[in-house]
Amino acid sequence: MYHDLKKLFWWPGMKREIASFVYSCLTCQKSKIEHQKPSGLMQPLAIPEWKWDSISMDFVSDLPRTIKNFEAIWVIVDRLTKSAHFIPIRMDYPLERLVELYIEKIVSLHGIPSSIVSDRDPRFTSKFWED
Repeated sequence: MYHDLKKLFWWPGMKREIASFVYSCLTCQKSKIEHQKPSGLMQPLAIPEWKWDSISMDFVSDLPRTIKNFEAIWVIVDRLTKSAHFIPIRMDYPLERLVELYIEKIVSLHGIPSSIVSDRDPRFTSKFWED
């Protein structure tokens, strides 16, 4: 769009304004050419061999507040046995508090898993979990 318009018009900040308009325009987004490679076919996850060797995590949020001011549940599920831990949390907990809860409630009982499956929540994909 910028290249077409610059043939006929020019104003200061033109490129930035056009990029902002195209980014916020639903019609433009639908017709925009995708410059990424197709992701390919989805692959199933491997079946874990040991209990609590592979887990999945997710938050159930926007729940009514409890007396202790909890508003969400952190669900941690063993992918092999489907057994789960439901940990009440507040959504404003810092990452450090979530790590403390994880070590206290999961690692102390089941050890460190070799893989964690999540919905790519920023709290799960941070550098802290990689160490």
